[in-house]
Amino acid sequence: MLSLFQKEVLSENGSEANIYSKTDPETGTQPRLDIVEDRRCEGKIHTSPLPLKLKHRQYSRKMLLYKQCNNNLDISGKWATFDDIPHEELHNLLVDDRHGIIYCYVPKVACTAWKRIMIVLSESLKVYGVPYRNPLDIPIEDVHGSSLQQLNAYPKAVMKQKFETYQKFIFVRDPFVRLISAYKDKIQSPNQIYYESIGIDILKKFVNVSNPPASVEQAHAQGIVPSFYNFIQYILSLPAGNDKEFDEHWRQTVHLCHPCAIDYDFIGKMETIEEDADHLLRILRVDNIVDFKPWTRNKTEQNEIKTWFSNITIEWRRKLYDIYKADFKLFGYENHDNLDDPNPENFI
Repeated sequence: MLSLFQKEVLSENGSEANIYSKTDPETGTQPRLDIVEDRRCEGKIHTSPLPLKLKHRQYSRKMLLYKQCNNNLDISGKWATFDDIPHEELHNLLVDDRHGIIYCYVPKVACTAWKRIMIVLSESLKVYGVPYRNPLDIPIEDVHGSSLQQLNAYPKAVMKQKFETYQKFIFVRDPFVRLISAYKDKIQSPNQIYYESIGIDILKKFVNVSNPPASVEQAHAQGIVPSFYNFIQYILSLPAGNDKEFDEHWRQTVHLCHPCAIDYDFIGKMETIEEDADHLLRILRVDNIVDFKPWTRNKTEQNEIKTWFSNITIEWRRKLYDIYKADFKLFGYENHDNLDDPNPENFI
């Protein structure tokens, strides 16, 4: 099967192969996959080639992932192939049948923006029978609802057919920066759901507040808010090796999206999101339908690590790195070699 990178190169030379076979690879028959084939839309055709820099960036990321997955079995994840992954572990893979796209969302890596794009492309959410055309028009409460189709909602044969023929993408982020973003959004901000499910527990166990207020508004009014230090305490207290104890907003990417068992056609990064988003939408041939640029504001920046980790001990940094070691290595975030440096200014 051709990769997305290979398909794009071939299409620019005018010789793209027909990769969407209607034959079931297991039975040799033609199963009922009309929702896969008949709804597929024609994409935008580009005449100008992509910058070589962007192609090389994808090649480098995929080669690093391939080498790490094959040479470091301790970080490659629990499953070797897509067929090995349990049904329930494919929860984060979302499907757009209209354009043949599968997206594995990683919370705190612009997933709200990408879900909005997937809703528009798939036309899965409508108002008075009319699908949304502008991603920004979609109410935030509807973005994380049930309108998007999950891959594991399909029968096994259909799921495998989509997996083998659809274009798959993922966006990742420096694990430490992702943790900061998760803390700011779910713990530091007045979020009643996370206050009840996690915040109260943190206050009782690590802040010695025996009887926390019932509401997050009351807690904030009294200045009772778990610090980032307390949040890291909580992360480090979770059972070692049991990733299911981790909320998806800080669960390891390797366990959310299984990058060693799933051959992603495109790997985007939060650190280069503007270029990567433009690149992805173009090679998916949907850049005439949606645009990513409006949502690149207010993100947690890489240099914020210095501030947020200023009172996190060297021992805790090491333990935290070990928890997210696979994410660091698989996606090339090896910029924290100075974990033992007591000066937070050097910790980036």
